[in-house]
Amino acid sequence: MKEKLRVLFAAFEAAPFMKTGGLGDVAAALPGAVQCPTIEVRAVLPKLRQIPAEYQEKMKFLCSFYVPLGWRSQYCGLFELRRGGVTWYFLDNEYYFGRDGAYGYFDDGERMAFFAKAICECCRYLPDFFPNVLHCNDWHTALAPVFLREQYRYAPGYSGIRTVFTIHNLKFQGQYDPHVLSDILGLDGVAAARNQLLRDNGKCVNYLAGAVNYSDRVTTVSPTYAKEICTPYFGEGLQDLFLRRHDILSGILNGIDTVSYDPAKDKALVRNYTDPDGKAANKKALQKELGLTVDPAVPLCVCVSRLTEQKGFDLLNAVAEEMLACAQIAVLGTGDRAYEDYYRALEARHPGRFSAQIRFSEPLSRRMYAGADIFLMPSRFEPCGLSQMISMRYGAVPVVRQTGGLADSVEPYNRYTGEGTGFGFLNFNAHELLFTTQEACRLYAESPVAWGNLAAQGMAQDFSWRASALEYRRLYRGLFT
Repeated sequence: MKEKLRVLFAAFEAAPFMKTGGLGDVAAALPGAVQCPTIEVRAVLPKLRQIPAEYQEKMKFLCSFYVPLGWRSQYCGLFELRRGGVTWYFLDNEYYFGRDGAYGYFDDGERMAFFAKAICECCRYLPDFFPNVLHCNDWHTALAPVFLREQYRYAPGYSGIRTVFTIHNLKFQGQYDPHVLSDILGLDGVAAARNQLLRDNGKCVNYLAGAVNYSDRVTTVSPTYAKEICTPYFGEGLQDLFLRRHDILSGILNGIDTVSYDPAKDKALVRNYTDPDGKAANKKALQKELGLTVDPAVPLCVCVSRLTEQKGFDLLNAVAEEMLACAQIAVLGTGDRAYEDYYRALEARHPGRFSAQIRFSEPLSRRMYAGADIFLMPSRFEPCGLSQMISMRYGAVPVVRQTGGLADSVEPYNRYTGEGTGFGFLNFNAHELLFTTQEACRLYAESPVAWGNLAAQGMAQDFSWRASALEYRRLYRGLFT
């Protein structure tokens, strides 16, 4: 395709407008990273109540239109904002988006269907920009490729739009009773949707399955995760669908914001640094801040995460007291009450050795990356993961389970050649986590030069969006060859 590609990037959240997780980080960075002289990327989001006033006040109202949704005809306002070199569009409907939270409502199925349909409808109203590519993300936008094919293919210009769908977390799929086909989606008369392509093993209507069936390309946020979801363990019930669509399935590893996450300039740190030797002052300050014994000889392991089963906290719980024999541990995050209570109790039993920070603080998270010697990430599954990349950027050596993006971003240490960027274990097993962490602690204590080299190798990795952006550009261009 010789003319300039126009990509409309659709997501339900993006920092700094609204963010609840990794999707918000990716949607914030990717549109600007992919843009180049031959590809223009603009993004579309819902105009959620949580968007800070400083951004809402700068939005320019473009127009309004009505969105057909089943038997409904719903108002939609279209707003525009330029930020970071990217044009952002916001779709407004107070009934669907004017709520205290982004997710978790009884009518989320209808809310997401409205958003997906409004994405399709708004294409004809975007000034000087009719997309060649619609790039949708996670189940919140999954119906857009379905609507595009079944309800817009004969509308002027729409037949030329190619679709890309990216899975950030397969655990959330958007599964609903079959009555939504007629009442909300207006697809009950479409045999393909009714009988197979929008179904979850022939039972529930499954929004994400619909996107996988209807999109021209499907990606995940790491190459290993793209392979893993074709297996029963990781496939969340859709492994057969991914095997059938494997020819359009690929994985592209996410990046991180290397400007924001830069230990040489990060204002949250006690002292900025450019090599592992500069971490000492930050470690000492962190030990004081967290109530840990100030001792440079003891390796400090940290974990910054949501406290959920997915993140491998069952493994950490099983061996934490044994790990404390050779290391200090600090955990920052909130989540399941059982984990929160366990870590508070562990801190009470091991004062000076274990710190439970049951909260989330962005500045503290950065100080923990900077002060840590070892970063723990024993996830059961991890589509990509950003924390292991950030930890390496700050010179903390990751100990990870080799799954998904963790396997793609952390090269296990080779004691004979000195190569690698961290430590990894294969099986979801508590003692494999323990033994791997103990191996890391031994290297820290017995071979400070080798440890410094290992940390430096992690800091030298390029986890910026540049490499990922090149992959997405190739993907977009490949849709037209």
